[in-house]
Amino acid sequence: MIMIEFITSNISTVLALAGTGILAGILAGLLGVGGGIVIVPVLYFLFQSFGVAEHSAMLVATATSLATIIPTSISSMRSHQIKGNVDLGLLKQWGMFILVGVLIGSWLVTQTEGHILTILFGVIASLAALNMLFRTGKSALFTELPHNNGQRAMATSIGFFSSMVGIGGGTLSVPMLTLFNYPAHKAVGTAAAIGLIISLPAALIMLFGGTTPIDAPAGTFGLVNLIGFICIVPLTVLFAPVGVFISTRLNAQKLKQVFAVVLLFTGLRMLYQSI
Repeated sequence: MIMIEFITSNISTVLALAGTGILAGILAGLLGVGGGIVIVPVLYFLFQSFGVAEHSAMLVATATSLATIIPTSISSMRSHQIKGNVDLGLLKQWGMFILVGVLIGSWLVTQTEGHILTILFGVIASLAALNMLFRTGKSALFTELPHNNGQRAMATSIGFFSSMVGIGGGTLSVPMLTLFNYPAHKAVGTAAAIGLIISLPAALIMLFGGTTPIDAPAGTFGLVNLIGFICIVPLTVLFAPVGVFISTRLNAQKLKQVFAVVLLFTGLRMLYQSI
């Protein structure tokens, strides 16, 4: 009853959050991009349209995105594991260092100003877009992964920066691994498992350790907007196959380039708004 009353009194918010889930699901299936790289900027601008301050909007968008990644990464990981595309050996080697990066990054999110996260996301989104535009399909720069210390640094940085900006890890881990001649299909499959290592502890820290901004959107606990989580997750899962279906009928590579341009524009706009 309480939930029904909330929905009826905040129908525009619920519809907008549902639209975010649909968009994230279609793009994930269509282009193979992680939901976080879509969800964070959409929520960032959406919350501002509801009257939330820029820095508060980024904090809540980051935490909410990480919460939505938990169930989607579990589903994706299971699918890739069936196909044998999850590198358990690499996960054992990287897992603890990813977690250390996540714990540090998540704690910093609860302590830092939102505009710093906006700048960081803008930089990462812009670099990811440039990678899609100019590196997709190109040969690796290195023949193999670096030795232990190098891999530990990679794993820690993936956990740290992903948790700081609300992405699941695929945005950073896939291009980073393929840069070192790591098989692309295993990179994508292993990234799904990395997403769970990142999103679960990060979301919990931000839910229970974050202080809710006074202007946060309705339904926010800690830094996680639970209404957004409830609206986004099922629709993201439901509409991902729609994206896959569309991709079989259109030129996925061209669409990925268009998305990269939009992502670059979004990243630069976020940087401009903050700086």
